[in-house]
Formats: sequence, structure tokens, C-alpha cells
Amino acid sequence: MTSHTASFTVQMAPGAPIDGAADRFSLTKTWTGEAEGISRGTMLTAGDPETGSAGYIASELFEGSLGGRTGTLAFQQLGTMTGGAPALQYVIVPGSGTGDLAGTTGTLEIGEIHDDGRHEVRFTLG
Repeated sequence: MTSHTASFTVQMAPGAPIDGAADRFSLTKTWTGEAEGISRGTMLTAGDPETGSAGYIASELFEGSLGGRTGTLAFQQLGTMTGGAPALQYVIVPGSGTGDLAGTTGTLEIGEIHDDGRHEVRFTLG
């Protein structure tokens, strides 16, 4: 296994509602560090974050370089919050890699979230 560190900033915009979700957002992330590039995707939310119980799913397509290899990868997230306690799964979609990133698998772990909105991330590649 290898690991890489990176960070991203995210811009989100509300989208048209769809069945099965309370809210829909489009997202664009700008990645820096050992992951350089842009990812674009969609997030669907449900629940009531005001009471500490909610969830979201997101899918995004990354285009750029990871650990010096270039291509595209798809990322998927599943986030929940129960009683204010968060849980997050953030993975590289198997079979989604192209170019030098073909065959890449692994997970992402979000660490510190800075006041300026920058999210620190560790990639663990399998």
C-alpha cells in the first residue's frame, strides 16, 4: 500500500431536486499537493442536519495527477451523522481509472478542515 497527501477546496451550487433526496448540489473541487487537478460531481442529501441526523451520497470524476501519474478516477462518498456523530466512507471506484491511473484502487480519508474551507486528505492506494 502507498499513501499520498493532498488538499482540496470545494465549490457547491444547488441543483434541481430529484426524487429520493432532500437537496441536490453540483460540486467542483480543486485539488493540490500529491493530487493535482479538478473533480466535478453531484451530491444528494437527506435528513435533518439541524438535529444532528442526516446523510449524503456523492459521486465525482477527478481529472489530473495522483502521485505523479495522470488520468481520471471516480470517487464516491457516503456520509452519515447520527446524534451529531459523523461517519464517512470515501473510496476510489474500482475500474474507474484511465491513463496512468488505470487499475488504481483505494480510499480517501478527510483530516483537518481549515477555516478557509481547505480539506486535508490522505489517499491510501491498494
